[in-house]
Amino acid sequence: CGLEGLYDRSRAPYRQANKLPFQVERTILGIKKEHPSWGAPKIRDKLIRQYPMIPTPAISTIHAALDRNGLVKRRKRKRYRANGTALNGAKSPNGLWCADYKGEFMLGNRQYCYPLTISDYRSRYLLACEGLESTKSDFAFSVFERTFKDFGLPNAIRTDNGTPFASPCALFGLSKLSVWWLRLGINIQRIKPGHPQQNGRHERMHLTLKKEATKPAAFNFLQQQERFDDFTGVYNNERPHQALGGAYPGDVYTPSARVYQPPEEPEYPYHDRIIRVTRCGRICLGRRKINFSVVFAGQLVGIREVDTDIWQVSFLEYDLGYFDKEQDRVEPGPNPFAPDKVLTMCPE
Repeated sequence: CGLEGLYDRSRAPYRQANKLPFQVERTILGIKKEHPSWGAPKIRDKLIRQYPMIPTPAISTIHAALDRNGLVKRRKRKRYRANGTALNGAKSPNGLWCADYKGEFMLGNRQYCYPLTISDYRSRYLLACEGLESTKSDFAFSVFERTFKDFGLPNAIRTDNGTPFASPCALFGLSKLSVWWLRLGINIQRIKPGHPQQNGRHERMHLTLKKEATKPAAFNFLQQQERFDDFTGVYNNERPHQALGGAYPGDVYTPSARVYQPPEEPEYPYHDRIIRVTRCGRICLGRRKINFSVVFAGQLVGIREVDTDIWQVSFLEYDLGYFDKEQDRVEPGPNPFAPDKVLTMCPE
């Protein structure tokens, strides 16, 4: 109209197809502020679940929005070399649990905290995260017993070879804790020494735990445990998991049908004698004292003569070793917990 019609018109489109609406970008930044360790994939899954009425932006769009606002941390890619043997997992919850201690760290009051964590292999559900004063067996017993009471029993538990899960100097590397698991009908799995990637799902959770609940550390155990409890709630029921298709671990996990109860004393109907191991780990046979293993202290074992003056020692269904009339110690037999056997015990 008039002279204005001679002016160049703006060539900018009325709508910019790739421009993120302000309200959506603000929501993305709000989620990132609430959960600083979350990346674009988890934020997108959160948007889908929490705001199903708005068009969900692509992962790359969300990442670009974070980058524009200085919320993307640049880091060098680390080379990863897989090694070791494959481990059999579980296709349903409670087929396999994973347990480990996240590395110790110092609290504000100068005490060291040793977080014991237990997770379900299939659902990634974090069953327990307890800050302990040490890795002593007594503390671990309490945590596992409480977890068993809350969630039931798994078919197997996978750990590393450290204390209190294993005892390097004991028979077949067993510990009092793993002997208790066997009594409860729980199979044991141990990763290859020096190969934490064989418990990779659990280790990955530890990285998230470290970032969100220990940096910086709380002043004392009570305050630190509150952080662990808050982290557990978010991890299980608010944090989408890519390996679960964006679902929460709490959506997938269900408690075990195997209810925890103190184990009954084992029976040995095919053995000649049943003997209770002494507190110092010995088998007393008449006046003889046969050195066995302190990790079996207080446990009932079966003794049977398999040849002339040669006796076999069994615990539950496991044949552990032999002694004769001249030896004062049990000689180990074939290892019933060897990796090729232990790692196939967990049912699919």
